Amino acid sequence: MQAHTGRLNEKFGKNTVYRFLNSAKTNWERLICTISERIINGTLRCLTEPDRKDAFIIDDTLFSRTGGKKTQLCSRVFDHVEMKMKAGFRLLTLGWTDGDTFVPVLGRLLGSSSGKNIIGPRDKTDARSLAGKRRAQALRKAPDVAVEMLRAALKAGHRAKYVLFDTWFSTPRGILRITRECRLHVIAMIKKAPKVFSEFEGEKKNLRQIYGACRKRCGRTRFLLSVTVSILEDGKAVIPARIVCVRNRNNRKDRIAFICTDMLLSEEEIVTVYGKRWKIEVFFKTCKSMLNLGSECHSLSYDALTAHVSLVFIRYMFLSLQKRLCDDGRSFGELFFSVVDEIADISFDNAVRLIIDLLLQSVKEVFCFTDSKLDMLADDFHRKLPPCYRRALKCSA
Repeated sequence: MQAHTGRLNEKFGKNTVYRFLNSAKTNWERLICTISERIINGTLRCLTEPDRKDAFIIDDTLFSRTGGKKTQLCSRVFDHVEMKMKAGFRLLTLGWTDGDTFVPVLGRLLGSSSGKNIIGPRDKTDARSLAGKRRAQALRKAPDVAVEMLRAALKAGHRAKYVLFDTWFSTPRGILRITRECRLHVIAMIKKAPKVFSEFEGEKKNLRQIYGACRKRCGRTRFLLSVTVSILEDGKAVIPARIVCVRNRNNRKDRIAFICTDMLLSEEEIVTVYGKRWKIEVFFKTCKSMLNLGSECHSLSYDALTAHVSLVFIRYMFLSLQKRLCDDGRSFGELFFSVVDEIADISFDNAVRLIIDLLLQSVKEVFCFTDSKLDMLADDFHRKLPPCYRRALKCSA
């Protein structure tokens, strides 16, 4: 744009920029992985305690392209928002978060692993070169690429305690590969598929059968179910895991199930840690709406599109770092480090509501109160609270 408006004062022209973006020899993946490692380990980790529950997050979003028939490796991919096939790529992203700041670590544009869905041209590239390896990875299945991205991040110096992802990547095979090859614990949302089985009480059952075989928790409890199962491989129990079911806030008759391979976490911690996965959704929205992800680059080269995605990721890293340094008081010196509290995983009003829910659950179990009596007790307690607390609880509700 500077060259177009006549404000470019550098000694190179716009064609130099185009040649740089189209270069097949630039290792963009290594660049963004190295920058993110310096930001996380060099700056962000010292702002939290060592036992902070940080996590990797894996998710994908649609990278749509108009005129996809001329874009290299452009494919028909499924859009989970509009529930239909569109031309473009799946932008598979690996990010890191400590609950407050999200930093993208790796990103890859994936086409379709099925040849019949590829609508763009395939150029002949030496398979031994960086461009050839990049194109071969673009045609692989997303779960396999996700494990490779995790291994690459760990090799570059990244570390976290958990890996978070939603139902699209939540398969027994994928969970076992992450726990074995990457040695990380997994917290994921479970598919309600009838053919996804776990071992429960010595029997092979799916999620619906496990839920039907257990006694549900009623009343005001936050968790409908919490059981221990074993993840199966070739019909054999391999590793233990915990399944936690909670109510769906959008549909009270529905339930959401999570699986966690860390048996030391409580139900509250599992739900709290998984809540950090929403950071990557905010990241996708910000990149598309404000950083022009997918809209500012109209190149037909797969290498140029990879460079465009990497540059958007780098912009977001610096903006995220700047926001953290401005918001977190401990970044201003040792004085603030000693007096400012840790950034909370949950807000104050949610913590108060959690304490009240646990108190009412104990009252019901000890004194055998009915749900109507509990409602009366909760309403009377709410009326006697100070006005500021009542307003805070009312806003959170």
